[in-house]
Amino acid sequence: MKKLRALSQFLSTQNLPVSIFDFTLDILLAALLSYILSRIYIRYGTSLSNRKMFANNFLLIGMTTMLIISIVKASLALSLGLVGALSIVRFRAAIKEPEELSYLFLTIGIGLGLGANQRLITITSFLIIIGIIIGRRYFQKKDGEGFNNLVLAVSSHNPHKVGLEEIVEILKNNCSRLTLKRMDEKKDILEASFLVEFHDFDQFLKGKKELQSLNEAIDITFLDNRGIL
Repeated sequence: MKKLRALSQFLSTQNLPVSIFDFTLDILLAALLSYILSRIYIRYGTSLSNRKMFANNFLLIGMTTMLIISIVKASLALSLGLVGALSIVRFRAAIKEPEELSYLFLTIGIGLGLGANQRLITITSFLIIIGIIIGRRYFQKKDGEGFNNLVLAVSSHNPHKVGLEEIVEILKNNCSRLTLKRMDEKKDILEASFLVEFHDFDQFLKGKKELQSLNEAIDITFLDNRGIL
């Protein structure tokens, strides 16, 4: 009985006041860093999904995580209650590519760090990670990888003459990397989307000409996977 009373007193005396000034500063920083991260993801991400729509969630996730940690850290009882709440409410996001999960973790990390009042560590880590992301893309361009990670959309209005196997065979002979991302086939239309890489411009032209020689009814679209600005 004495142990239960002592535990009750311990839990009830662990409520620490939260400074309104610190809370306001942290949540504003969380909003700013999450917004910057969303712009970085849109500009330097390689995901083929709608990056702009996905990045719109970063601001809300970062601020919500910061809010939860700020409240929970002030009370041991609330932190224990959070464990029970998470066993009932499960957050499930439709993650299509690993890169999306990486950016989600970084957004949550921003909220966790600022919610724990670790501003210096959070901001420093954020700047280092962002610098690495931008630097990696810069060195890729410097190495002459201007024809990497192109999205190729092929549409054939006569799939009985031009099949997916023929398209893939040509792309295999001309691309250094080939990934089928989507394929839709109906009675009179075949549409396929690939993520392709070319070593140089000559290889790019050769592959395009061979695809065009398959059939006059075939439509070909090349798009940088970062989109058109």
